Amino acid sequence: MIRTPLIAIWVVLVTIFFSSLAIIVSFTTKSSNMPNKVAAIWARFILAVSCIKVKVVGLSNIDPSRSYIYMSNHQGNFDIPILQACLPVQFRWLAKAELFKIPVFGYAMGKAGHISIDRSNRKSAFKSLNNAARTIRNGVSVLIFPEGTRSSDGAIIPFKKGGFILAVDSGVPIVPVIIHGLWPLMLKNRVFVRPGNVVLEIKKPIESADYDRKTKDDLLKKVRYVICESFYNKKRDRL
Repeated sequence: MIRTPLIAIWVVLVTIFFSSLAIIVSFTTKSSNMPNKVAAIWARFILAVSCIKVKVVGLSNIDPSRSYIYMSNHQGNFDIPILQACLPVQFRWLAKAELFKIPVFGYAMGKAGHISIDRSNRKSAFKSLNNAARTIRNGVSVLIFPEGTRSSDGAIIPFKKGGFILAVDSGVPIVPVIIHGLWPLMLKNRVFVRPGNVVLEIKKPIESADYDRKTKDDLLKKVRYVICESFYNKKRDRL
């Protein structure tokens, strides 16, 4: 019980420190990747103090020199540190606008090149998707949670269409990424953190060039099938 408040305090402190460092780095280096390298160190600190160990499988499925749209299931608060620390490629987050309003942290996200999506404003959301598509075509990978929010019961909830519009507009492949075993460690709206082991699985890229906005739902179904099949098969194996 006592370790959870200590972890929470640690997370706040390291987040403030590394967010500030990322801002400083963004002003002092020409490399757009440096703030994201700082973020990866931040994430490793959080996982270490929380005693969460991550095993990565399927790295051979991706080419680090290519740009992709990574799509991951969204299980809990530790999804972001897990992906930031253990997905060994440069990418930017496509994240809800509210995160960019957090003092220091939000400014650091903006300086690192992460992309804000205002889901309450349809016009603004489509403008953000157009900007993201342009960023991807310039060789930058993006990571999206297609569910849009964390699961409340451990199940994979319906996917939103925005990420798939982005995929067909940019024409780059989608890489399904599955986080296994995180749900029991920290449930949504709970404060208790349990140590444990997590598997981060990277699947083979799914081409989006053969789809357009009219057929994006078919692409959505294909990606969802790959993520759900792996997630639920792994879950049954643990039972």
